[in-house]
Amino acid sequence: MATENPATSPESGVNPTGARLKWLWLSLLVIVLDQAAKQTAEALLTPHQPVAVLPFFDWYLTYNTGAAFSLLADAGGWQRWFFTAIAVVVSVVIVQWLRKLARDEWLTALSLSLILGGAIGNVIDRIYLGYVIDYIQVWLGSYPFPAFNIADSAISVGAVLLILSSFVGNKPSSDEAA
Repeated sequence: MATENPATSPESGVNPTGARLKWLWLSLLVIVLDQAAKQTAEALLTPHQPVAVLPFFDWYLTYNTGAAFSLLADAGGWQRWFFTAIAVVVSVVIVQWLRKLARDEWLTALSLSLILGGAIGNVIDRIYLGYVIDYIQVWLGSYPFPAFNIADSAISVGAVLLILSSFVGNKPSSDEAA
């Protein structure tokens, strides 16, 4: 008679079949929205010509060959493949992490799915274009925050939620506490 591994039993809350992968729909949604918005921005906006929407918000089409905040944008081209490789490795790690999450770790699954969608959204641009299309400009007083896109937003929100999930942790349900 085979014994069941308690770490993968239904009672343990661990997800042996990868049901947390159901959160990949959110990653796909981020990718689709990001790519559609980038195509729309390119069709409707002129590079480096802001279109004021609100006093603190512009549409502003620009191309980023670097990482966040244009880090290494003038590095000569090698950064395209470096950042692509990092995004691919991170994406693989995130998918594996999602597969191993316990059923009650929905906040972690949500955050990882947002990060994954954003990473893939930007890596699509890097592979096919050699740069990332940014089109959102927010002003902090008289200071323009670096332009960004939906993928960047998903990564940022996902990172904040991931940090939050590490503080919240997994609290035992009332059934487990008894």
